[in-house]
Amino acid sequence: MTRTHAGREPAAHGGRLLAVFSITLATLAVQVVGSLLSGSLALLADAGHLGTDVAALGLALLAAWFARRPASASKTFGYRRVEILAAAVNAVLLLGVAGFVLVEASRRLADPPEVQGAVMLAVALGGLAANAVCLWLLHPAQARSLNLRGAYLEVLGDLLGSAAVVAAALVILVTGVRAADPVASGLVALAILPRTWHLLREAVDVLLEGAPRDVDLDEVRRHIRQVPGVTGCHDLHAWTITSGMPVLSAHVVVSEGTAPGRVLDALGDCLGEHFDIEHSTFQLEPAGHRDHEGRTCP
Repeated sequence: MTRTHAGREPAAHGGRLLAVFSITLATLAVQVVGSLLSGSLALLADAGHLGTDVAALGLALLAAWFARRPASASKTFGYRRVEILAAAVNAVLLLGVAGFVLVEASRRLADPPEVQGAVMLAVALGGLAANAVCLWLLHPAQARSLNLRGAYLEVLGDLLGSAAVVAAALVILVTGVRAADPVASGLVALAILPRTWHLLREAVDVLLEGAPRDVDLDEVRRHIRQVPGVTGCHDLHAWTITSGMPVLSAHVVVSEGTAPGRVLDALGDCLGEHFDIEHSTFQLEPAGHRDHEGRTCP
């Protein structure tokens, strides 16, 4: 039997993503022109990061659109996992950008080129304001979706990048030290790496159908065995379809004469209340049935 609680819609914030995408695309155009006029690597790196963000946000929008499509006979959970694939792609793109910026920054540090600090500062301040608006738009929803969290982390990286570019431009204008430009670029890349690695690890965990981090399977097994009429539990599995949608299945051994409907209701209520399990499936079986099964898991 399968028991489903009220679902959470991962694509409910498509409007926010679209607004962030539009702002980011406009900011990208401005930063590309600004980097060419000023000769700043930091601006070019930030523009490259924004270019990756435009592609990543486009993927996020595509994932949000797919997530709204209904389930079908061949795709019984619909397209909800597309958002996890988008989050993984976003993380890989970010890692690539960070690596490129670090290599280019180290190359330029030995012989910093001439940089127009005033142009660099003006463009960086505009990028900082645009990123702050995007961050504000995404913040309410990023905790509930890996897809949106990926977009949020990218915008946060952009915000930090713009702040570093502003600082570097001020140093160049005040002191004339051109090395501030590649140094700022390297700092931006280093700031991106830890958050991006965390996002990639979470996305891979979901794709590998690992147990949700907030679900203790030993505790789940203990709760199942405490339900009246239940004498054992095996083949217990928990995984995640998409952000906020944990799934669980188990073989539950019941004593003779136990009412199946009452046990199923108690199991569903227990897991929904204590573990917020979105979708749970139980196979009820009498004692001794496990001996007739093939390969089983503990």
